[in-house]
Amino acid sequence: MDRMRVGIIVYDDVELLDFCGPFEVFSATRLDEAKRREEPSPFEALLVSERSGSIVTAGGMTVAPQHHFDNCPPLDLLVTPGGWGARRECKNAVMLEWLRARAAKVETVVGVCTGSMLLGFAGILDGLHATTHWNSLDWMSDAFPTVLVEREKHFVRDGRVFTSAGISAGLDVSLKVVEHYFGERVARRTAHYMEYPYPDNDARRMSNSGEAQRSAV
Repeated sequence: MDRMRVGIIVYDDVELLDFCGPFEVFSATRLDEAKRREEPSPFEALLVSERSGSIVTAGGMTVAPQHHFDNCPPLDLLVTPGGWGARRECKNAVMLEWLRARAAKVETVVGVCTGSMLLGFAGILDGLHATTHWNSLDWMSDAFPTVLVEREKHFVRDGRVFTSAGISAGLDVSLKVVEHYFGERVARRTAHYMEYPYPDNDARRMSNSGEAQRSAV
């Protein structure tokens, strides 16, 4: 089997579920559910950081990526998660240039939560429909006038670029990427194995109204 290589970017203060959710989906996918233990996923998920060594997530977990920018192998899919650290990385010229260069070479680009903002600052979302965490929709709209911000969608696909709402939405958008490549049956079976509800539609699950923002913890 020729496996598709998925590079998931990580950095200090990245949101844990933003990258672990997609990693789980791509790792759990099987083309033949009956051979789950015998055959690997058609995706090979890799964690990639800017430099060698470990990173510390927003929740304090220490993670050791398999690759860094200088030794990352060719990729088929590129995933950018978000988190508090994304605000710093949006100003990191090295990060943005690497994302820009790699995005030009992959088949599919996925932005999770404020990871979509990283794609925006790298110029990858220009002229596209996109979304992000409900609390960052205004930021996206203000920062990228040419981006058509989807405020009521949980995930958005525009051509080869997928973006999603916050944190847990990374699971949903990743399942939609699985569906894109291998069909709804495989994607639904992946969700069923994970005991996760399959995203039947793209309706945003969390309100982005002022009341929701005032009550958020």
